[in-house]
Amino acid sequence: SPESQTREDVVTPPLPGRAAFVSPMAMSVDFKTYVDQACRAAEEFVNIYYETMDKRRRALTRLYLDKATLIWNGNVVTGLDALANFFEMLPSSEFQVNMLDCQPVHEQATPSQTTVLVVTSGIVKFDGNKQHYFNQNFLLTAQSTPNNTVWKIASDCFRFQDWATT
Repeated sequence: SPESQTREDVVTPPLPGRAAFVSPMAMSVDFKTYVDQACRAAEEFVNIYYETMDKRRRALTRLYLDKATLIWNGNVVTGLDALANFFEMLPSSEFQVNMLDCQPVHEQATPSQTTVLVVTSGIVKFDGNKQHYFNQNFLLTAQSTPNNTVWKIASDCFRFQDWATT
C-alpha cells in the first residue's frame, strides 16, 4: 500500500507483460522499452540513494537487501547491521553525480530475477576532508509485488578515483 512506502523505496510499476519467475528478456518484450524502463528506475534510485546518503543516512540500509555486500575502497561490508555501523562511522557528505549509466543484466546471469547494473561517477566531499572523485557500481534487484516493483541493492562497489594522489 502507498502508506507503507517510504522515500527510500524506489518503486516502479510492474514490468510490462511480466509473468512470475520470467525475465522480460526471456519474453517477447521490446528490449529497448525494457532498457528505457530500467534506466528510468536507475535514475530514480540514484536520486534517492545520494539524497539519503547526504541527508538521512540512518535510513540508507532500507535500500539494501538483507545480505547485501558493499565494497568501499577495497573494504568489504556485508549485512544490514554491518552496513548501518559502517555508514554511521562516515562523516557527513555532499555527493554530486556527474555520470549515470545503466543496463539490464541478462537473465542467464541472474535466473528468475530482474537485475540492473547501475554505474555512477562524480564528486564527493566528506566533512573535514578534501573533495574526491568517485565511481560507484550498484547491482539492483527487483522485489516485485502484484502492484509495483521495489529495487534493492544486492551489491555496491564504491571507489575514490584520486586515492593514489592523496
